[in-house]
Amino acid sequence: MKNLFKLMGILAPLVLFNQCKTMNPKEWHPYSDLPRLNSLSEIEYPYTVHHATLSDGRSLAYVDEGRGSETIIFIHGLGSYLPAWKKNIEGLKKHFRVIAIDLPGYGHSSKEPHSGMMSFYADVVVDFMDQLGLQQAVLAGHSMGGQISMVAAMKHPERVKRLILAAPAGFERFTEGQKQWFRNVMTLRGVKLTSVEDIVSNLAYKFYELPGDAEFMITDRIAMRNADDFDAYCHAEVRSVNGMVDEPVIDHLDKITQPTLILFGEKDNLIPNRLLNPGTTTEVAQAGASRIASNKLVMLPNTGHFLQYENYRRFNEEVISFLKPR
Repeated sequence: MKNLFKLMGILAPLVLFNQCKTMNPKEWHPYSDLPRLNSLSEIEYPYTVHHATLSDGRSLAYVDEGRGSETIIFIHGLGSYLPAWKKNIEGLKKHFRVIAIDLPGYGHSSKEPHSGMMSFYADVVVDFMDQLGLQQAVLAGHSMGGQISMVAAMKHPERVKRLILAAPAGFERFTEGQKQWFRNVMTLRGVKLTSVEDIVSNLAYKFYELPGDAEFMITDRIAMRNADDFDAYCHAEVRSVNGMVDEPVIDHLDKITQPTLILFGEKDNLIPNRLLNPGTTTEVAQAGASRIASNKLVMLPNTGHFLQYENYRRFNEEVISFLKPR
């Protein structure tokens, strides 16, 4: 309920505009004065950004903080970017080497067209490890990044030491008709024309209670609409949705042999998909976890889909306990 009131407060000026068509947008729009971005690479990041040139010539942006016996590679979800992990980087860099990447087409990474397939992204992660001289790493993926991490663990088992899955996509089963629904709904035009109202509400829907310090995710998403490479970003997002439904992992989870930490928010609004499938998040989480031989499942109370940000203290504690057992 508190989250609803916060969202209403943010949307109130937008609703008022709809009732006052003659009003100058700059007089009402809460984000009208955002600086113009020429490129998504101009989005400010909280850590020094490095770039790795992959074997196909793509440039992959990443941040690299901390030291430790374990190296964690954080992989963001659909439409997101590496700053989504900033609270985890800050809390975990005292214990581990923590690396967060922008997937191809996202954030500061280069924007060449690609298939968006989960196997493509999995190969990118391993190629990235090759460029950094990493023989093994712990993969930590959120949502779509979780599905990518699982595919990487199955396709390149010798390179993935452990898995950390934060509200992973891939535990939910979809029929062929439901997969086509995703393809029909997620269009290039739809992503490009997402309104400010929808940008705000889409982000709020990912949280149980939208934190005030998550507003940068809103302002960055609004500002990037004017960037020269925004179309390429939209293309990557659409292809990524197709990639998730075209390469499901639900029937292959038993092939994951690495120790796996699975975390879900009990108040996740996205898993299961509320339009397509009945049931609860807990049921989906337990069904997926039951197929992975070595796993620990943690359900976080009063926490939504963006659990690593909303409940970062508990998330970080669970990661430390998983990687540094007493």
